[in-house]
Amino acid sequence: MKTSFVLFFFISVTVFFAYCTKTAQIVAPTETASTNELISYKTSAAPTIDGVVDAIWDNATKLAVTPTVPDPGNGLFAGYQGTQYPATIRAMYDDQYIYFLAEWNDPSNYQVQPWFFNPTTQRWAQRANAKQFDVNGVLTKEGMGQDQLAMLWNIDNSTPKFITQTCYASCHIFTPYRNFSGVMVPNKSGNHYTNGPNEKIDMWWCHLNKDLVTGQMDDQYQDWAGGPSVTDTVGGSGNGRHADDLVPPVPFSTAYVNTNTNTSNGAFNNTQSLKLDGTGASVNVPKWIVPDAVGQLYYLATDTLPGGKALKVTGISSTGVLTYVGGTLDPNGKAEYLDNAGVAPTVGTKCIPAFISAPLTMGRADIVAQGKYTGTGWVLEYKRLLKTPDVLKQDIDFSSLSDQPFGIAIFNTANYQHGIQPNLLLKFAK
Repeated sequence: MKTSFVLFFFISVTVFFAYCTKTAQIVAPTETASTNELISYKTSAAPTIDGVVDAIWDNATKLAVTPTVPDPGNGLFAGYQGTQYPATIRAMYDDQYIYFLAEWNDPSNYQVQPWFFNPTTQRWAQRANAKQFDVNGVLTKEGMGQDQLAMLWNIDNSTPKFITQTCYASCHIFTPYRNFSGVMVPNKSGNHYTNGPNEKIDMWWCHLNKDLVTGQMDDQYQDWAGGPSVTDTVGGSGNGRHADDLVPPVPFSTAYVNTNTNTSNGAFNNTQSLKLDGTGASVNVPKWIVPDAVGQLYYLATDTLPGGKALKVTGISSTGVLTYVGGTLDPNGKAEYLDNAGVAPTVGTKCIPAFISAPLTMGRADIVAQGKYTGTGWVLEYKRLLKTPDVLKQDIDFSSLSDQPFGIAIFNTANYQHGIQPNLLLKFAK
């Protein structure tokens, strides 16, 4: 009797396990003690990319990361050094796509660099995109820049240093640093570029306040920026960060050629230069406005088309009055167009958006993304084909399911000041 019961129990468990394995939506993850490995599990049911965490994500193991703002020793990240942005990231894949879910705390989410009127100078200006400090390092104004997340990948294993340095393999901001030819040079640059003509790094860059309007993450890449003849002789100003579809001409020049003929490719700045009273000094002003609109975070590119709600600014007076197609806007004496006093990152309710939102196209549009700000942080979901149609060697190819080193960065209402988590490894559970 006892033997029969044990046999029955064994058979029942075996059948139950086989049934669960057959019908499960995802290969069950195995917990790992690793602190740098992101395991991507194969799933037969794709998560919906909407910024809402589907139950299927419960089956994917979280990797905890703590991107930290470094101190490169040149003041580039002054006021941010040591700031940490703890986050978790999860990954899954199927026969076509790889999926990611990133979550992190963020106590604030502000309008990006809004236009405001300065009654003292009687000029229009934009809030800075990073924190402002006085000569003693005291914070004088909070930044109103972007929340951002970025990831870097080694394209076709072309960048040898990436294997051990990931993010830092192309980050030339240290004093001193070793250039392409192995020579130690003084700090000259805060730019990214690789260390040889055949080295490329895939850069996924999500400007959360801009890109998520169209449900995308910007697909970009880094290259060698022309090498020593460009980066050394002009003080290290060569910048190897480029949007996908841009290619260097042969022979090389910094004027990259755009293979994408779409003139409205991604968000663009809402700014132009006009002469005061038509003949005076040139000043920067908004290019488009929606008169008396309250709480506008952005305009859509379609708003600027004929018949759209955004109207083009055609003139600026010496007292700050904007002339637009159909009327004028006089900000004098109106608090709703002013920057609020103090360090607070707030402006008047009618301050004008800094950017026009437009969809990314062609090579920049490879990554579908959506996120939500919860009030206390960000939830960001994104997916990309394992292998894109890329023929310019500007995208990482995951189709072999081989291990891929990567780095991740998080920005908090900032410009370039970001926390970095290097030396991570993506592994596919097969």
